[in-house]
Amino acid sequence: MNLDQPRARLRLDTALDGLAATFRGMTARPDERNCECHWGSAEELALLKTPDVELDRDLLRRTWQASDWGDSPAVMRRILPQFAAALCNGLVDDFDITEAGRAIARGQWHQGPADGAAAVQEFLHAWWAHTLTDPDPAVPAHLVFAVCAEATATLTPWLNTWEAIRHTVADGHLAEAVAQWEYDLRDRLPWTCWGDEDEEDAMYAELTTWLVCHAPARLRAHGASDELLDHIRLLGLADADRWNDPHWNDCTY
Repeated sequence: MNLDQPRARLRLDTALDGLAATFRGMTARPDERNCECHWGSAEELALLKTPDVELDRDLLRRTWQASDWGDSPAVMRRILPQFAAALCNGLVDDFDITEAGRAIARGQWHQGPADGAAAVQEFLHAWWAHTLTDPDPAVPAHLVFAVCAEATATLTPWLNTWEAIRHTVADGHLAEAVAQWEYDLRDRLPWTCWGDEDEEDAMYAELTTWLVCHAPARLRAHGASDELLDHIRLLGLADADRWNDPHWNDCTY
């Protein structure tokens, strides 16, 4: 897949428009409630029950971060178009964005109408493809990858896209991701996984296997250091072999 940033930008804009059209008029349930002391005021809650009114950034943040709604899917349908735009435009800080994938998953899109599920999937795919083709994305690729993985409980489509986009820009994002991940990747996913232990283990195995198979050549072509390449090599070894490897103590694990 060749680099085509204008087309990727157009796809993302179209996906955001699709979210806005699909979820236009959505509201939280009339009987939805939350703690005024910890979440916000009755006036703010009333905004969630009013369709198509833009929320200020702080109210949007408190709404998507709250996990104790009576009907989380309805709340997420209400805020998703604005939330998605905020994510793409870098208006959610790097600390908070680590929870964004789980928030999207709370929408339970696969259990709702097909058009809603399709709109959410297209948004995530468009955002990821655009990120990989943008030399300076608003959100670093390793964070977008984690959001997409947590939102869908799978790595496969996101790794497939990374494999398909063969360009120095995507390779640069891969090098940055590995540099960010290398310490945590010794024994777990390099982000907080909200799935169960078996799900996390399976995702960890898939990510490390993909990196061992696909990353070295691309990182080498991008000018990655021998040390970073050696870290990837060690991921392919069983624990005992890794610990006994003469280069194990050279790693900053």
